[in-house]
Amino acid sequence: MTTETPAENDMLKRIFSMQSDLNDYVFKKNSLKDTSGNPLAMDTIFAEVNRGDLKVNDLPNVWLSNYSRAMREEILELDEELLWKWWSKDEIDIQNIRVELIDILHFLVSALICSGLTPEKVYDIYSQKHAVNLSRQDSGYSMETKTEEDNKNIG
Repeated sequence: MTTETPAENDMLKRIFSMQSDLNDYVFKKNSLKDTSGNPLAMDTIFAEVNRGDLKVNDLPNVWLSNYSRAMREEILELDEELLWKWWSKDEIDIQNIRVELIDILHFLVSALICSGLTPEKVYDIYSQKHAVNLSRQDSGYSMETKTEEDNKNIG
């Protein structure tokens, strides 16, 4: 297991950029506007979430909800591809499974951006949560010992 920090010009950063560009393209193509009537852009949502004091109808919450629903639908599509009848002789379509997983990633990255996360912050929080998960495994984590206290210091 490595503890190296990824290079400055890493693939996750590129994925975030590509996803933001795709979302902006979709927003423009569908003439979507922000709350001021200006063309909607991921930068607008990102800036709004980082101002704080968010309400239910603010752009970050609206789009987090949209992307959550989209991920749920993609997960259902993935689930349809995953064969569960162990007695069946059917073959799985691993290529389509991979595509469904990437569809989920598209919406997940969009949600990460809408929550104000950068690739660097994702890596940082992931690393912290990873350490918590390892600690939980080492300490015999179970429903009886479950607590969210160790998550409160992440971020």
